[in-house]
Amino acid sequence: MKLTRSFRARLISAAAARRLGTAVSLLVLAACSTTVKQSIGPVEPVSSPTTLSLKGELHVAEAALASGNLDLATTIYMQIVRSHPDSVPGLTGLGDTLYAEGDHTRANVYYDKALSLEPQALPAMTGKARVAIRQRRLDDAIAGYRRVLALSPNDPMAAAGLGTALDMQGHHDEAQSVLRSALQTNPGDPRLETDLGLSLVLGGKPREGVNVLLDVTRFPAAPAEARQNLALAYGMLGNDDAAEEILNADLPKKSTQDNLRYYAMQRMRLAKAQANPPGTGKPAFSTEQKAQ
Repeated sequence: MKLTRSFRARLISAAAARRLGTAVSLLVLAACSTTVKQSIGPVEPVSSPTTLSLKGELHVAEAALASGNLDLATTIYMQIVRSHPDSVPGLTGLGDTLYAEGDHTRANVYYDKALSLEPQALPAMTGKARVAIRQRRLDDAIAGYRRVLALSPNDPMAAAGLGTALDMQGHHDEAQSVLRSALQTNPGDPRLETDLGLSLVLGGKPREGVNVLLDVTRFPAAPAEARQNLALAYGMLGNDDAAEEILNADLPKKSTQDNLRYYAMQRMRLAKAQANPPGTGKPAFSTEQKAQ
């Protein structure tokens, strides 16, 4: 899914696709996107953080995190938390920075601290749900995103996260219902459309997925994984030429060929699943979990 606080988008290597399962890797990236971008240069504070007000420090830290300057963001957020241990934005921001660094366990600690001070702090609630997805605690993630949506029904990030968690449990129809409903209040949201396209593919409807993803990938602001999802959709349709053209633009030739073999394997799996009598409980598409 998943699948925007444009989270650091990464191309999934074909080797990882074979070893871990492309579908869930894409879902995790979709759900756990953040506003963190690849750093294109250091973000320098206009003055020493020690001379700034709390509001000024938070502004500089947020800018550093948004630009991908995690070292600077961590330094400032740590200073904020030491000086203002009851700052919910400071605790949440430090959690977001640790999450971006891949330290999900420590990130969760700071989200919990923020929520102990403000139980309905939506950013911290969303942060905890993202961590739950990363740690494969899908029931916790679903419950967390539902709590966010109960407080903020039109939150597209929470809807995308909920859809991803449901997809990872194999509840594709429910995931698609959540995403379509969110698109009614957030029309054209590229993250929601990307996740819907992937959900359709995972649910055994690759042609519908292609139609959705083609609309998304027409726009320059489309999430990076939208192209990966579109290649997967074409691969599941057996249109290897179209899938290969997309993959060649992003991956080395060997990785492209590995992905095409993976798609062929998944087509065979899907055909076998469709041949099984209803009620067998077997998923139509491999949702093998990525290694911790």
